Amino acid sequence: MEKLYEILAFNETFVENTEYERYQTSKFPNKKIVVLTCMDTRLVELLPQAMNIKNGDIKMIKNAGAIVSHPFGSAMKSILVALYELQAEEVMVIGHYDCGMSQIDSKQMIKHMKERSISEEVINTLEHSGIPLVEWLSGFESVEENVKHSVQVIKNHPLLPKGTPVHGLIIDPHTGRLDLIVDGYK
Repeated sequence: MEKLYEILAFNETFVENTEYERYQTSKFPNKKIVVLTCMDTRLVELLPQAMNIKNGDIKMIKNAGAIVSHPFGSAMKSILVALYELQAEEVMVIGHYDCGMSQIDSKQMIKHMKERSISEEVINTLEHSGIPLVEWLSGFESVEENVKHSVQVIKNHPLLPKGTPVHGLIIDPHTGRLDLIVDGYK
């Protein structure tokens, strides 16, 4: 069975058995925190468990590498929405050791794109339109520096509410240990 149909079949039973009831909560985070973290599969259940986070406790934003790559991009927009409209009061950027974004080779990724039907013409059109694909697709060398950079972009944002604590942490994807990199209270 194809993955979509497996999910839909499971979902039908999930709804029929009212299994959703134990997940019901409001849209406002109980702990008043917004977390930006990586989309790594190892963090899906580990990160909430390691932080004592339950359904309804936080607003969680995920992207590749927990990166705020642009001060007016979607990650920053989501953080501001959480702070202004959804009652969050603190921000946590949580990267992780052994992150794939620290090992990504953007030239290799472009090669893979071509292998999977993206034409050279499309690549060239984007490059000539001012979109530097190699730079845009690149990762980072140091997870610590990446977390510090994302924290700084958030802290220095002109629309961030004054006094908002912005913390930076790194989680070990094998043990769940959290290392504090930036204490937003100081």
